[in-house]
Amino acid sequence: MGQEVLAVALWVAVAFALVTVVLLVRQHGITNRLRARTTELEGVLHARVQEEAHLVTTRLPALAAAADHRQDEVPPPLHPSVAGAHQVVLELFAESMGQAKDRGEQSARTAVKSMMRAVQSLANEQQMAISTMQVEHDSPAVLAGLLNIDHMNSQLGRRAQATAVLCGSWPGQQRSASSLTDVVRGATSRIRDYLRVQVPAQAEMAVVSRAVEPIVLTVAELLDNGARHSPPNTSVEVNFQQAHNGLAIVIDDAGVGMNTDELRHAAELLSGQAGQDINRLGDPPQVGFAVIGLLAARYGFSVSVDTRSPYGGVRAVVFLPTALLTRVSTPAPHQAPVAQPAPRPTVVPYPSSPEPSVPAPAVSPEPAKSTEPERTAGGLPKRRRRESPVELAAQTAPLPIRPVGRTASGLGAWQRGTRSGRAVPPAAEGSTQE
Repeated sequence: MGQEVLAVALWVAVAFALVTVVLLVRQHGITNRLRARTTELEGVLHARVQEEAHLVTTRLPALAAAADHRQDEVPPPLHPSVAGAHQVVLELFAESMGQAKDRGEQSARTAVKSMMRAVQSLANEQQMAISTMQVEHDSPAVLAGLLNIDHMNSQLGRRAQATAVLCGSWPGQQRSASSLTDVVRGATSRIRDYLRVQVPAQAEMAVVSRAVEPIVLTVAELLDNGARHSPPNTSVEVNFQQAHNGLAIVIDDAGVGMNTDELRHAAELLSGQAGQDINRLGDPPQVGFAVIGLLAARYGFSVSVDTRSPYGGVRAVVFLPTALLTRVSTPAPHQAPVAQPAPRPTVVPYPSSPEPSVPAPAVSPEPAKSTEPERTAGGLPKRRRRESPVELAAQTAPLPIRPVGRTASGLGAWQRGTRSGRAVPPAAEGSTQE
């Protein structure tokens, strides 16, 4: 009996030992798995902490810099396995930042546009006041000062006009169709170094009405850029080049030129694809190429500065398609104006000094004509002035741009002569010589 009990106890002890061993082995496996899982979770948690720090300190600032075009791309995540949710954060951040940027740019453009409109209005009023004073005064010294003020006011108006166009405004002036020479002369009058610009001779082609002011502003910005970036003793040359489907205005300067990065940036601005972001124009902002790009995209012409001029500087080419060109009728250079009959005899003031005589050109014999002179409605003989070869040649040559002093002197003399003619009493009209 005792042996049987001992045997049962022994088997119970062996079974208990086996169960204990099994439980211990199982517990060890569970412990190892839990330890591995804990280690894995600790690694994931550490990766998430690193990724969040990388998101806050590196990726989000890089995204803001990329939106402002100060950086090309956003750095990739450190641990892509735990950065899936961060992409949503980046997208929401980029969208919010884009909306805030658009609102800020729109507010800035609206404010600048409003200020530039006020400046343009004041410049126009000042222009009217200057024009009135130029009519009232005939002193060469006063007129020279007024012409200088007029020229500075034109430059001020151009700067305000360019800034307003950059902020989304229109050029603001409507002109009739003008010849290319008049367009270039109008652009030349709006820059500081206008005496250095060589304007070509009269051209037959003209610019349509709606594109005159944009092209004048474009050429003025290019001329000003060429004059400012070239030595003061050099000139800026303008030429016209006829093409199959349009015409090109070629501007050559003798400046320092542009490097590869500057050419790439200029091409981006001139293409009109850079938009109206005034924050990308530098400090201080360089608005010239940006304004030209907007006008070119809006009116259908193109501008390029990627060619070197023969003088070592930059060659700017403004290509005008056929749709922007027309022709203007110009009087023949050798055609004399047709005299209209006067309703009553008038007094013609003689000059104070005789004009220098120019030998008349040799002409071929013609059939005899009536020697009876033409007469006015009052019966007085009508004088006809013959033009010398020098004067005929001067009619076809381009008009030179004279300095302010000579212009003021001639304008003063013309105004004094006009006032003298108007001051003739009516009673003197009947005392004309037969």
